[in-house]
Amino acid sequence: MAMHVASGDDDDQVISTINTTPLVDVMLVLLIIFLITIPVVVQTQNVTLPHEVNRPRLTKPDDVNIAVNREGHLFWNELHLKNDEDLLGRLKAVSSKLPQPEVHIRGDQRTPYEHIAKVILACQRAGIAKVGFITEPPAKG
Repeated sequence: MAMHVASGDDDDQVISTINTTPLVDVMLVLLIIFLITIPVVVQTQNVTLPHEVNRPRLTKPDDVNIAVNREGHLFWNELHLKNDEDLLGRLKAVSSKLPQPEVHIRGDQRTPYEHIAKVILACQRAGIAKVGFITEPPAKG
């Protein structure tokens, strides 16, 4: 059995790097295990999913259309509302009808969200169950 004793003049430096070969080996083994087991785990029940159809909804005459312009002014169908309390009073009157009509909000593209949020809050306070937003349909083709 031989032993090497180094002298002080040789290039004896401490190796301060980490040997990453065992780490890479372990990671490759884990990767192979995951690649083999994932298809077994992912198998689910076969179902037929519905197809997406973009159909415009038909509005009923008793649906409420609330428009909000750029300045935040509110319009009940075509009637200009003076303030938020007027809107809340009208919504409470409509919410008591059976069946309850839907509320459609038409907000200008440049309307600050604060004004739209006030309309949503008024609908919530009045107990309206269905609130929708009217948007411009995408261009065809």
